[in-house]
Amino acid sequence: MENRPWFKHYDTGVPFHIEYPPVPLFYFLEEAARKYPDKPATVFKGASLTYQQLDQMVDRLAAGLAELGIQKGDRVGLFMPNTPQFVIAYFAILKIGGVVVATNPLYSPREIEHQLNDAGISHMVVMSNYYERIKAVQPQTGLKRLVVTNIKEALPPLLRFLFTLTKEKKGGFRVTLRDGDVWMQDLIARHTPEDRPAVSVGPEDVALLQYTGGTTGLSKGAVALHRNLVANTLQIKNWVPNLEAGNEVVLLAIPLFHVYGMVSGMLFGIASGGTLVLVPDPRNLKDLLHNIQKYHATIFPGVPTLYNAINNYPDVLAGKYDLSSIKVCISGSAPLMRETKEKFEALTGGKVFEGYGLSEAPTATHCNPVLGENRTGSIGLPMPDVDAKIVSLDDGVTELPPGEVGELIIHGPQVMKGYHNMPTETANVLRRRDDGLIWLYTGDIAYMDEDGYFHIVDRKKELIKPGGYQVWPREVEEVISAHPKVLEVAVAGIPDPYRGETVKAWVVPKPGETLTEEEIKAWCRERLAKFKVPTHVEFRTELPKTTVGKILRRELVRQHLEATQNTTEGS
Repeated sequence: MENRPWFKHYDTGVPFHIEYPPVPLFYFLEEAARKYPDKPATVFKGASLTYQQLDQMVDRLAAGLAELGIQKGDRVGLFMPNTPQFVIAYFAILKIGGVVVATNPLYSPREIEHQLNDAGISHMVVMSNYYERIKAVQPQTGLKRLVVTNIKEALPPLLRFLFTLTKEKKGGFRVTLRDGDVWMQDLIARHTPEDRPAVSVGPEDVALLQYTGGTTGLSKGAVALHRNLVANTLQIKNWVPNLEAGNEVVLLAIPLFHVYGMVSGMLFGIASGGTLVLVPDPRNLKDLLHNIQKYHATIFPGVPTLYNAINNYPDVLAGKYDLSSIKVCISGSAPLMRETKEKFEALTGGKVFEGYGLSEAPTATHCNPVLGENRTGSIGLPMPDVDAKIVSLDDGVTELPPGEVGELIIHGPQVMKGYHNMPTETANVLRRRDDGLIWLYTGDIAYMDEDGYFHIVDRKKELIKPGGYQVWPREVEEVISAHPKVLEVAVAGIPDPYRGETVKAWVVPKPGETLTEEEIKAWCRERLAKFKVPTHVEFRTELPKTTVGKILRRELVRQHLEATQNTTEGS
């Protein structure tokens, strides 16, 4: 790998290669508790836990989980938003050799049932307001017991009192546990840290089953070993040359149940001895901005839709928030538009740099340099110890030269072991090449430029083919998003009787602006080839998104087809 072009563009101090210690993932927490015992580890609604307190609570809960019969290799679910309880339960599961399965709290009963059964989850740690939802599907699964926590357990005394009086019952947090279920705080209370059983946990043990999207059918569980997560955490930590270990404040508004927030936020923050400021609802911009200002957040991993929302928030535009503490923002999960990046940097003085990753490599594989050239529109350079190639879409084998578009494939220490119980799907994406190495086929269409910066063109499955031409949705979205009246846009292919498929754009205008279909088409005609110009434009007040802020193109297409069918049937 010594001759890789991207090495020339690494920031000074970023290594080409890292020595990965043969340790379990919870090593990072134990080291932070040793080095920074009195430093705040988590901050939530004004209440904080030091690293020493956090590690001790983790050990006490680990003892409690072991008391329930959870053994090494057992899968334990997490079903809660960003709270200290998530962090405590996550590491407690790992310390007794359990496997974490973090589930999206917005999942429907069908999706929850699938994940419980597919992963073989025996126990689940759940926030009390979701208790009844899990109990409703439990009879159809092998779930034995719920460990339940109330959000008020993490609040400071006054807020806890007010919450009990005004919000606990109304918000569904006040529940009566059925026989067999237990309160998390009771498990913690009846054990000391010394009660934690000595379980041998090593680099090759499974740490995480991370379920991928599920927007293309049933979600798949990517199996991550302890060494995969240790490697990726250290890759991200080493990527930030201006990191001040023990002094950073990491704003965690992106969900911890998603691998991006889990690794690029929580694990990176703990490995750096940083303070994690936990925000349970990123849509509550007032709370999010208050946390940035009050705790002087320095590192803010996020997604383009979140940065865009802050850019357009009236109180931010009015100068009512001081966001100048932010120095580094990692943007992932969706393409970062130039206007979003430049406006956020102007507002905060911090730098937003785009990265790339996927659940199959627990999260990050590429990133733009933090101090060096941040190439807008590029996902950046492969991280230390990551090799990346572009291969032919026709045969999946031929390596393509710089500038040519093909499928992005990756080799690195963070790449998953495979998909849980899915040998065929695993064989499709993890393939041994002539060099004898196993490569991850990402399904993303990309090219590498002469300098080793990679550029995602689009998803392999989302290519639009009007009349045989090739249109990448992202290119059209880039053009439309640059329109001064456009807040958000999504582009996808829809059936067309003449062209086979045609381009449709769903557009959200900025507040107070009005737009017409002809305005959008005229804007595109000036900037795109004729076959790329949308033939249909639909205006919306919002676009469907995942909890990580990724716009669901497939859902928009489904809604379009449903509306078309209803119109046809009604005529």
